[in-house]
Amino acid sequence: MKLKGTRGGSGGTLRMYTGSVVPALLGIVGFVVVILVWYAVRALGVFRPGLVPTPLEVLDALVDVYRDGELVEHVWASVRRIIIGVLIGVAAAVPAGFLLGWYRPVRMMVDPLINFFRALPPIALIPLVIVYFGIGEFARTSVLVYASFFAAIVVIYEGVVSIEAIYVRAAQTLGATEWEIFSKVALPLTVPSILVALRVALGVSWATVVAAELIAAQEGLGALIQNASNFFQIPTIYGGIILIGVSALVMDQLLRGLTARLVSWQERARP
Repeated sequence: MKLKGTRGGSGGTLRMYTGSVVPALLGIVGFVVVILVWYAVRALGVFRPGLVPTPLEVLDALVDVYRDGELVEHVWASVRRIIIGVLIGVAAAVPAGFLLGWYRPVRMMVDPLINFFRALPPIALIPLVIVYFGIGEFARTSVLVYASFFAAIVVIYEGVVSIEAIYVRAAQTLGATEWEIFSKVALPLTVPSILVALRVALGVSWATVVAAELIAAQEGLGALIQNASNFFQIPTIYGGIILIGVSALVMDQLLRGLTARLVSWQERARP
């Protein structure tokens, strides 16, 4: 019996190890393929050599920025703006999303407006942002809040709408008040949608941060890219773009880990 238990435990551990390592290895393979294609484009001369730096040249450019003491400041400035913008935007989207999802007449009235503003690219609003809010940090953060709010609210109210009616009816049958139905039924069932909204808002905000940092920013990855473009420093431009992708990937992975912990009960409920 002990031997069987040992083998079973080892098999379970092996499956857990394989389940975590294999996806990571496949993800690394994807990046390796991109780098090889990058080298191939450079070797084949598709573009002039000065327009397509090698990965090593990009790395050297980033090392130079790091030695100047600016790289960490640029990364942290963008990450800080993203965190503030996403938290404020999603915090505003949660009550608004519940209101739209819970009350159908309100949703029917506001939904066209939500989709109208959601379709507007934040970069198109920059001239108006400068007019109304100036060129300070508040203006840059407001662009990210705008992008996060409209990216998150749709996910949240769709999550509220998708709650199965049987749970609400069961709570009503047990005599629950509307507040109890909201706080003990709707809110817990919508937590996964809120976490998905966070991830969506995070991705949209990273796609918007360069536009936000065009508003006279001295620090940030968008500012790094903009300054490098003024002096035609192509390797630094590539480096700034890669750092945006890496920072977004790291934050998304952290959020995925948090999501797995907070909604682990959903996994257990699956057959």
